[in-house]
Amino acid sequence: MAERSRDGHPTVLHGRYELGRMLGHGTFAKVYHARNLQTGKSVAMKVVGKDKVIKVGMMEQIKREISVMKMVEHPNIVELHEVMASKSKIYFSMELVRGGELFAKIAKGRLREDVARVYFQQLISAIGFCHSRGVYHRDLKPENLLLDEDGNLKVTDFGLSAFTDHLKQDGLLHTTCGTPAYVAPEVIGKKGYDGAKADLWSCGVILYVLLAGFLPFQDDNIVAMYRKIYRGDFKCPPWFSPEARRLITKLLDPNPSSRITISKIMDSSWFKKSVPKTVRTKEEMEFDAFNGEEDGNNGGKSKQPETLNAFHIISLSEGFDLSPLFEEKKRDEEEELRFATTRPASSVISRLEEVAKAGKFSVKKSETKVRMQGQESGRKGKLGIAAEIFAVTPSFLVVEVKKDNGDTLEYKQFCSKELRPALKDLVWTSPAGTSTIA
Repeated sequence: MAERSRDGHPTVLHGRYELGRMLGHGTFAKVYHARNLQTGKSVAMKVVGKDKVIKVGMMEQIKREISVMKMVEHPNIVELHEVMASKSKIYFSMELVRGGELFAKIAKGRLREDVARVYFQQLISAIGFCHSRGVYHRDLKPENLLLDEDGNLKVTDFGLSAFTDHLKQDGLLHTTCGTPAYVAPEVIGKKGYDGAKADLWSCGVILYVLLAGFLPFQDDNIVAMYRKIYRGDFKCPPWFSPEARRLITKLLDPNPSSRITISKIMDSSWFKKSVPKTVRTKEEMEFDAFNGEEDGNNGGKSKQPETLNAFHIISLSEGFDLSPLFEEKKRDEEEELRFATTRPASSVISRLEEVAKAGKFSVKKSETKVRMQGQESGRKGKLGIAAEIFAVTPSFLVVEVKKDNGDTLEYKQFCSKELRPALKDLVWTSPAGTSTIA
């Protein structure tokens, strides 16, 4: 029998996690600090009592939260590591976010516009990513937005979220949920609503609260508050900049069909204002640091592609792929594109430059490497692509292209629509007539 803590939980869970102090609790769940005994890493362990959940018919909601969190991996979304269960409890091992709720920051007073913008940019990035996966949060509010130790925003609590297969025949969601002050008018209306548009209304309320320090729709009488929400009846304080005022008015449009979309938000002048250096991604910094030539002792000589030895060639071959013996990730997870060519490295590099130019990518290069970075932020930041050229013989090269940063789906679409067609005529075809693009 496992040793138990004062509130009845085993201090060591499934032989894998050591449970520590309670970090917080809600109606159905308690959250503990825990340590993964294998890695030594700290996690947040959310513990849900099965009886409580079954009694109020919330088992579906718990299952939904698990499946949603497995679908949405994003730097601004709290990560779910694994789910375990005992006879009476369900245990969620989750990323431990140490910076507290964004709500605690606002409780001290309104935020400066440039600070609010950074949080809002991260929120929209996360929500846009969820929507692209057919997931709608439906309970966005500052209490569900956490901050990590670097001050980055993390969206949590997907318990009320819905995804595309919850839509009725009319293509709309029909469950009223969320927190009254943050809920879109069409959700209260009970006629069915678009989950994406409802989330954006909540984002509008959050942005207002960040900038004002108080709610846009307030009334002691809930019916009177709902009336204000229906009419979109709010006023912006005088310190809001004209651009912020315009964006909030478009977000808090009571008519969902004319409410602003995510792409239009990202295109708005307020949203696009410079991102402070502190929120530049590691990948962007690495791209800027890439000076095109890693070997400083080159003495001005042109650098030849690195020669591959027999072991490299075997491990590159589809039929003899030995890389799984040394790498945890599978080939399809690595998002690699590999091909052989008899053209010189310079031809490959200039073709990659053409593709980059057409796709509005910034390019940095050396004689054997190319790094491309999208200028516009996608669902997981800017798309980054790295290409490297290896020599099998002086006249036979292997080119390896990998996703360096950004969203896998966007990378795969770029490869199939832009990259593969553009590189097609460079690809070496074996005597049997089959090209070797992998």
